[in-house]
Amino acid sequence: MEFAAPSVYLRTMTDQTSAAPLRQRKPDWIRVKAPTSKGFGETRALMRELQLNTVCEEAACPNIGECWTKKHATVMILGDVCTRACAFCNVKTGMPRAVDAGEPGHVAEAAARLGLEHIVITSVDRDDLPDGGAGQFVKVIRALRAATPRTTIEILTPDFRGKMPAAVAAIVAEGPDVYNHNLETVPRLYPTIRPGARYYASLRLLEEVKRHDPLIFTKSGVMLGLGEARLEVHQVMDDMRSAGIDFLTMGQYLQPTPKHAKVIEFVPPAGFSAYGAIARAKGFLQVAASPLTRSSYHAGEDFAQMRAARAALVAKTAR
Repeated sequence: MEFAAPSVYLRTMTDQTSAAPLRQRKPDWIRVKAPTSKGFGETRALMRELQLNTVCEEAACPNIGECWTKKHATVMILGDVCTRACAFCNVKTGMPRAVDAGEPGHVAEAAARLGLEHIVITSVDRDDLPDGGAGQFVKVIRALRAATPRTTIEILTPDFRGKMPAAVAAIVAEGPDVYNHNLETVPRLYPTIRPGARYYASLRLLEEVKRHDPLIFTKSGVMLGLGEARLEVHQVMDDMRSAGIDFLTMGQYLQPTPKHAKVIEFVPPAGFSAYGAIARAKGFLQVAASPLTRSSYHAGEDFAQMRAARAALVAKTAR
């Protein structure tokens, strides 16, 4: 399936690179209002009280105002310092502190006090730990199951470089409802955008999740606007489907600071809609594709729709 798009969207990769300004002005469709609501303040106060980090803040998510107003926050465990230095990410890089033994209990308390029906837990990369931090994910899932058993749990993990099989086995054994790991971009751009990771290692991680539990929902996402070509994005979709991934998210990359990778283009909403249509045609159970889409944006609603889509597919197959 092909789609029509503005000529700027279909530039060659060479043209994109040479034409990119130092810092592009955001188009109207990507702008959001500064958060000022009471709910936002209450969510922030709770995160500070429980000494929890959030990817909403650390990654400068544009949706923080909307999500925190609804008291939806994505908790980032294992500290706020990452051992990697990806060119797109705003999280601090360096030597992390010791793992906080009280963190799992604080996450569970936050979920209970916020009344969350669905929670997303992510982390920094912790290449310094023997298990890559998998044990902390296990403890957080257990704490959530004990404190808020009706809350569905979505985890967004790093790639556990060099420790992946054992890490995935331990986490999947705890039965999270959704296992997310983002591919982030197309393979060609990994050396500059995600130099500490490997594209096919990330695909293998998601395949390993399905090998341990074929019924677990798997999810992955990519950023657009980094200089990827349309056919490269289509190939990533095919690779994801070959790995059995159920849910694809696609959002616009935004440059956090001048030192990070530049935005090569702002993909228009129509371009995201077209990509979304292609992804659905390729068989994903759920697709979220828009300029402001992020991994955990509307995660609860999307999970409910994905679960319903699978149930409908199973019912249709059983006829």
